[in-house]
Amino acid sequence: MIKKIPGETWKPLEFPGWKQLRKKYALSSMGRVASYTDDVADDGKLLNGSLTTGYKTLNLHRPGNNGTLYIHREIARLFLKKSSPKHKYVIHVNHKKVDNSSKNLKWATLEEMIDHQQKSPAKVAYKRVQANRQQGLKLTAAQVKSIKKLLSSSNRQLTIKKLADKYGVSEMTMYRIKSGENWSKV
Repeated sequence: MIKKIPGETWKPLEFPGWKQLRKKYALSSMGRVASYTDDVADDGKLLNGSLTTGYKTLNLHRPGNNGTLYIHREIARLFLKKSSPKHKYVIHVNHKKVDNSSKNLKWATLEEMIDHQQKSPAKVAYKRVQANRQQGLKLTAAQVKSIKKLLSSSNRQLTIKKLADKYGVSEMTMYRIKSGENWSKV
């Protein structure tokens, strides 16, 4: 028996092959997952699921489809309406991947999802640490200045590949320096 949370609603989880499974599954608006035989409130058992890249998942061995179900996507599918077909992605409003309550989930477009990820507190902290990093770097600030000067020169003789070889870094590093993605403060 599952202890009910005030305001919580349960909906059956249906997917291709769900009828062939021994148990039925349900998701709650509070982000909980349960397996049951007849009624989720009477004989239901709460499931923890697994974590896959920080997201709660349910691994079900379905006939013809051994797949992982991402809990947040399934809860969004059951409890939230999409504004348009472009809204294919589900984001966690508070950036906490394990908080799968329907109030914390939102359908988003690709652009909205990318923008939301860039504003994640973890991403912001990582960028701050990387921007101020001094050790473990292949290039010095002086080298980057001369690379930027060479890259912006209209009569540059070295190709990006040769320039990368000269400084012992990858071509991608050169392109990132050129675009300002890396070493933007220099």
